[in-house]
Amino acid sequence: MDYLVNLSTLPPDTQSPERMAQAGITIRRALPPELRLITSWVGDHFSQGWASETTVAMTRQPPTCFIATRNQELVGFACHEATARGFFGPTGVAEEVRGLGIGRALLFASLTDMKAMGYAYAVIGDVGPSEFYEKAVGAMPIPNSAPGIYAGMLKL
Repeated sequence: MDYLVNLSTLPPDTQSPERMAQAGITIRRALPPELRLITSWVGDHFSQGWASETTVAMTRQPPTCFIATRNQELVGFACHEATARGFFGPTGVAEEVRGLGIGRALLFASLTDMKAMGYAYAVIGDVGPSEFYEKAVGAMPIPNSAPGIYAGMLKL
């Protein structure tokens, strides 16, 4: 099922900057020269499908992929404008650093960017952890949205 986020009511992210600083995590927009490194990491840690979506986000100008780094190593990513306009995702955080708020920080970075691009709403396609999105940004399920944009996709 897909979820909808009202970007006009997106609160400022007051939690993430301090939490990321304390954890030694940097959240920033990915740079084009990092494309292969990032897409390889996404493919290795998540899936080749997500790596393909990340490639699309990375080739936009500016890239619509945000990354989390610690000690100049990739520990998480979030994309938007990959599979469809106005869509958030894919996103993921390395298992060893989950629970530090990195996913939330990446979500806010992407949604804030989408809002700056002029979107009033963001769609989170094929939501996994729905409670996370509901709590973090007030995301709501979109009725009749399953199977959604990924219906009939080739098996990878």
